[in-house]
Amino acid sequence: MKAREVNFDGLVGPTHHYAGLSFGNEASTKHRFQVSNPRLAAKQGLLKMKALADAGFPQGVIPPHERPNVAVLRQLGFSGSDEQVVERAGTQQPHLLSAASSASAMWVANAATVAPSADTLDGKVHFTVANLNNKFHRATEAPTTERLLRAIFRDGSRFSVHEALPQVAMFGDEGAANHNRFGMEYGEPGIQLFVYGRDEVGIAAPTRYPARQTLAASQAVARLNQVNPGQVVFAQQNPEVIDHGVFHNDVIAVSNRQVLFCHEQAFVGQEVLFSTLRSQLPDFTPIQVPTQAVSVQDAVATYLFNSQLLSKDDGSMTLVLPQESQNHPGVWRYLNGLLEEDNPISELRVFDLRESMANGGGPACLRLRVVLTPEEQRAVNPAVMMNDTLFNTLNDWVDRYYRDRLTQADLVDPQLLREGREALEALTRILQLGPVYPFQQ
Repeated sequence: MKAREVNFDGLVGPTHHYAGLSFGNEASTKHRFQVSNPRLAAKQGLLKMKALADAGFPQGVIPPHERPNVAVLRQLGFSGSDEQVVERAGTQQPHLLSAASSASAMWVANAATVAPSADTLDGKVHFTVANLNNKFHRATEAPTTERLLRAIFRDGSRFSVHEALPQVAMFGDEGAANHNRFGMEYGEPGIQLFVYGRDEVGIAAPTRYPARQTLAASQAVARLNQVNPGQVVFAQQNPEVIDHGVFHNDVIAVSNRQVLFCHEQAFVGQEVLFSTLRSQLPDFTPIQVPTQAVSVQDAVATYLFNSQLLSKDDGSMTLVLPQESQNHPGVWRYLNGLLEEDNPISELRVFDLRESMANGGGPACLRLRVVLTPEEQRAVNPAVMMNDTLFNTLNDWVDRYYRDRLTQADLVDPQLLREGREALEALTRILQLGPVYPFQQ
């Protein structure tokens, strides 16, 4: 058997709500204070996982984080019992309770940057946890993410999980959302493309929205992941598209094997970048979407590029898209034309992920890609791998613990805190994770 790409999707948490916490993410801001449906959000994600697993794409699950994050509220000066901490934060500073209750860890494309064993100097699969320090509601995720990854990828002889970079602006790291890997076969050495938005030396920067990923962070992650230096390329994201709401590279580009599907305005010096990639991978196949066909604004609104590009057994590729791309006449027209052209994309699959989309995350945000050899795949915690039994078990679990309506005002309810902890206690047993959450310590 050959090495395969395994997608590990984030399971949406019970406190999924619309608080507009992510400045620079226009969908997040647009839907602020609307009513969310955590139960539907989790089920939409599970349906995507199961459908792709049934189609032959190996699929795992990464569980949500404990929310509200009582420890960070205590760090901010709220005191008393856990219930009192939540009540006082919600009464005095509701925006802080909202941030501490964010379910944003569901977007595991930001959990870590992954290097497969074929690319690393020590022959292990490496994970460097992202610090996500550009946004307060995400900057607290790293410790739990690290524990979860260690509980899933337990075998220290095959997997190496690194803690997040220092929590300072110089090392702003957003994880795999700003990382691409190219190659022919998954198990062969590939080219890793790290995409950054800013540097400390004054390169052109966006003026409206922040550039979250730094070059220094990308360089540090490449070192930590022990990527062979000859297999690393760094590229700058176009600051103009960041100002249009392209807060991560995976909102404007997606790669798989030899293919890069991207907008023509995705990168600074795009043609030079393509020449560099082509010199290292002769079969490099860029598919550039022209502005005339799809504007950057329409790409952001539909999350055309926040799609999954998956290899089928016959060598062709499936493009997994959010329903919003199908609903936009111009984008859908372009995509159907793409199927008629000479390129590896042979199939479009559309999923309803509107609960995630309204908070600013599409299909690609919800998954962390991990290339694994057959031996490495067998070393993964088997309880997290999607199959009929796990799908039914998790749907029953969601039905038992999740609400079908949640607003920011509901976060102060102490019962929500208790419900969440009961849910995660049950989930750790289902996924055989051990005590990974703060309340279990």
